[in-house]
Amino acid sequence: MDPVVAVLVIGSAVLHPLREVYIKDNAYPEGLAYAVPIMFALLSGVHVAATGADPWAAFEVWPLVVASGVGVILYFVLTVMCVKIGDVSVYYPIMRSSPLFIVVVGYFVLGERYPFMLLAGIAIVLVSALLLQYERGSARVFDNWRALALAVAAMCAHGALTLVDAEAMRTLRPEQFFLVMHILVVLPGMGVVLVVTRPRGRGALEHLFAGWQATPWRFLLAGSLSYLSYYLLMAAFHLGGNVAAVASLRQISIPVSVLLGALVLGERRLLGRFGWSALLAFGVALILVAR
Repeated sequence: MDPVVAVLVIGSAVLHPLREVYIKDNAYPEGLAYAVPIMFALLSGVHVAATGADPWAAFEVWPLVVASGVGVILYFVLTVMCVKIGDVSVYYPIMRSSPLFIVVVGYFVLGERYPFMLLAGIAIVLVSALLLQYERGSARVFDNWRALALAVAAMCAHGALTLVDAEAMRTLRPEQFFLVMHILVVLPGMGVVLVVTRPRGRGALEHLFAGWQATPWRFLLAGSLSYLSYYLLMAAFHLGGNVAAVASLRQISIPVSVLLGALVLGERRLLGRFGWSALLAFGVALILVAR
């Protein structure tokens, strides 16, 4: 893997879990999740204006923009539905396994051919990532077929979304793509958040925007860090990074999230996860040296 691409992806992976920390430790997590596309639209608008880029260039590849927006919303809905009826520790790792979908589609549909070392690295990263997130004593994967189906669907949605975004980056800069896509997502996303996640007895405005008043800096930081994380990822695609390798390398975010969970949120089992983290690091090393 090109060293510049690797640095961009690793930077993206390290920043990504910070958003989840802010969401988990917030009284209005759904409102904070909805604040992210709003921040993306605003920050990408400022970014486009600062660089003097064409703000509407993304309309030249509008099918990819629409597909990406639909993918974002679909992944959010499937994830929420899955974690409502299934154990997060069982099914969330499946939802995070989009590199598997990318490799299968790349090989059988797009005609990609992957070197053995890259495939071995991806396999090691996926297995160790699954075991990193597994909790002993939790339900088994096949105990809840509906949750399993939703988790697999979410994994496929995220994998397809990644492929679409990588294709868009062949002709666009990340900020140009973000601007148009997130403007299109803001209103439909509002409807989805209200319908899928709003508790009984909570007003629509409170559910969406009360967190801005209660914890404004958390909302601003979550949106800004998320923007930077995804910008680095899209920049890696823009520089020609292999989609499967980039998506797999970004799984570094999982041990980072484990570390943050222990240090910031007081979660346990940190020491027991070091072994799987070491195995994941070995898989990452294979991906980095694969040609």
